Amino acid sequence: MQDLLYYLTDIWNSLISVFSSIQPIDWLDILFLAVILYWVIKLVRETRAEQLVKGVVLLVIVLFIVNQFEFKAMKVISETFVNVGLVAFIVMFQPELRRALEKVGRSKVMKPMLLFDNAGPDDQNKETVAIEQISLACEKLSRTATGALIVIERETKLGEQIETGTILNAIPSEELFRNIFFPNTPMHDGAVIIRNGMIYAAGCFLPKPSKEELINKELGSRHRAAIGMSEVSDAVIIVVSEETGMISIAENGRLERGFDREKLRNYLKKAMLPENTEMKKSRDKRKNVKPADTDKAKGGDGK
Repeated sequence: MQDLLYYLTDIWNSLISVFSSIQPIDWLDILFLAVILYWVIKLVRETRAEQLVKGVVLLVIVLFIVNQFEFKAMKVISETFVNVGLVAFIVMFQPELRRALEKVGRSKVMKPMLLFDNAGPDDQNKETVAIEQISLACEKLSRTATGALIVIERETKLGEQIETGTILNAIPSEELFRNIFFPNTPMHDGAVIIRNGMIYAAGCFLPKPSKEELINKELGSRHRAAIGMSEVSDAVIIVVSEETGMISIAENGRLERGFDREKLRNYLKKAMLPENTEMKKSRDKRKNVKPADTDKAKGGDGK
């Protein structure tokens, strides 16, 4: 019993010694490491990368055993594997690494670093018109159960997808949408991409979702393409089902179904027409101006 007490006391003293030697910079280092591990686990969870991670862990265990027992042949092979391991890791995890970097680029922290932000009143007017025409077109396409796929570009540029289609750069209208998606027309199977309130391209091909095997089997190719596009960009993707006529929206890897014209319009307004910062500041200033100051600004006497 006394030996056990000495043993526990020794452990306690060792823990105190370790914690007392930790500096504030060490706690910050541990915090950063924990955050990185959390995001890595969140990134690979329920994806193909999860299986690759398991394989990498198994290889690390094998390499440890080889080095412990000094197997000469296996040691040469393991050293060769380690030399090319970084390149192999990048190749194997390329989709996941790309997705992670794109998420970092779309984060709120990176928004002040945007190089190009040309959105102005004219662009907002165009987007307002586009919202009305998209809502009207989707309502009519839904009535006739005509399949449609509309991608609204936001901060993430969709140059790769635009290159697969036909450049139109046309003013959006309900009639044009219906002509594009009319069955058996050349571009009806692809997606329309909206850029700055204009129909920029049509007949575009979209990427497949990363977790396609987990998607409901009842969803067709348009819904799957919409989910895939929403996983790799911040775009808002609208789908009209050609089986049921149901209107759905994919955003941030999730699909929401059961929209009508009014609900779709409201959703797009919130997504495409964020309140202009300068306008908001100007309105806040006006709210804080006293009545006397307002009269003075108008040339009155403040009475």
